[in-house]
Amino acid sequence: MNKNENFVITINRELGSGGRTVGRLIAEKLGVPYFDKALIQALQKEYNLSVAEIEKLKGLKQGWWGEVQRIFSIGPGITTNYYMPPLGEDPDYLTTDEVFGTETAILEKLATEGPCVIAGRSGFHVFRNHPNHLSILIQASLEYRLERVMHKQNVTREEAQKIIKKVDKMRENYVKKYTGSSRYDTRNYQLVISADDKTEEEVADLILRYIG
Repeated sequence: MNKNENFVITINRELGSGGRTVGRLIAEKLGVPYFDKALIQALQKEYNLSVAEIEKLKGLKQGWWGEVQRIFSIGPGITTNYYMPPLGEDPDYLTTDEVFGTETAILEKLATEGPCVIAGRSGFHVFRNHPNHLSILIQASLEYRLERVMHKQNVTREEAQKIIKKVDKMRENYVKKYTGSSRYDTRNYQLVISADDKTEEEVADLILRYIG
């Protein structure tokens, strides 16, 4: 990946691996926007977008990006003011073919506006043919993930196990349905990192050193 040209970094991560925070840190350090599921869903709701409507927006001389930046406070340094669902409250099971198509179109449109970091949303698949794309998977041991979910959600170990199992299943089903691949297939990524025994900062620095 050449960071001096328009690039897309996509991050798939296991729940409890710290991947969302890592994505934000990378974006902040590179000075580019960071996008995740919550923002994409907020865009769909705010603009009542469909694939056809996005195609119309692409054809307008005055783009929609300035308005998106104003509403969601997006920009280098990454300030977000949209709703972020708690861990475990994953609405992927509501996804339809039309919603997936709209999400894909939104991501593709956002990526044309400049370099960015995207977490989840099958980015490894959406941007598989992008000429300057780095695809990353962040994993962690179950024990590491349990400790993080217990701490962040203030739940018991048993509750954390149920949350992880539920989200893992939903995310895997989502990816398989819309990409025909498993999110755990390492052939989908250029870089696979274990978060065990590392802070989010250390994982982010590893990725930045890889980029060079």
